[in-house]
Amino acid sequence: MQNHFEAASSKTARGALLRRYGYGVPDLGRALKSTRNDLTLIIEDELQPFCLENSRVKTKEMKFHKLPWPSENLKILGEAKIELKITLSYFIEPNPGERGWAYRHRYPSHGLRFKVKGSLETDDDFKWRINEAVREEEEDRRSSSRSDDNNWFLGPNTRDGGSLHSDIWHGTAAELAQKDAIAVYPVGGWWKEKKYLDRYDQMAPYSMIVSIRVPEVEVDIYTPVYNLVSTSVAVET
Repeated sequence: MQNHFEAASSKTARGALLRRYGYGVPDLGRALKSTRNDLTLIIEDELQPFCLENSRVKTKEMKFHKLPWPSENLKILGEAKIELKITLSYFIEPNPGERGWAYRHRYPSHGLRFKVKGSLETDDDFKWRINEAVREEEEDRRSSSRSDDNNWFLGPNTRDGGSLHSDIWHGTAAELAQKDAIAVYPVGGWWKEKKYLDRYDQMAPYSMIVSIRVPEVEVDIYTPVYNLVSTSVAVET
């Protein structure tokens, strides 16, 4: 299986293999474990995908997660190779009146997508890009490709099927140092398309697992993040 994925010549070919093999066997211990050079963050949240405005169901909100990133430590590593893995998971409410996925906005109640801030983007530029991505989804247009998409193993056009989206980004530590935010935003579904069913104001919970690995270098990226998270929790309590 691993040899097949490594030999796949395009993201489309990898997507076909993903349909055959899936994402592999979940490893809870691996998901929960953090070490000095292997960090895992778990985010549990929810958003309201849609709302009624002037008798029309419209997209309501997205979530912007600013990560407690070990930016300074990553900058010191410079050109060291690093891996970022993101998995977004959520439940959909199937439409009992539709079968299969022939019409992508009719069977699932809603969809969620994630995007990561670019290495050279400001927070405002990133939010503008997400708003543009939402418009592209509403108009059923393919998302505009970016040079950063080449660093993803699957890429946004391949990973976004179903309700479990997982992908791996490979790049340098210096590039990752600035990629300190993730946006989660909704796309259409029958909650939006079928207003008469009165489901447009439902909440959509989701889970997201973010991990970074520096396999070739002995470096402590865990402690800086632990300190940031501990300070945040202490302030909130």
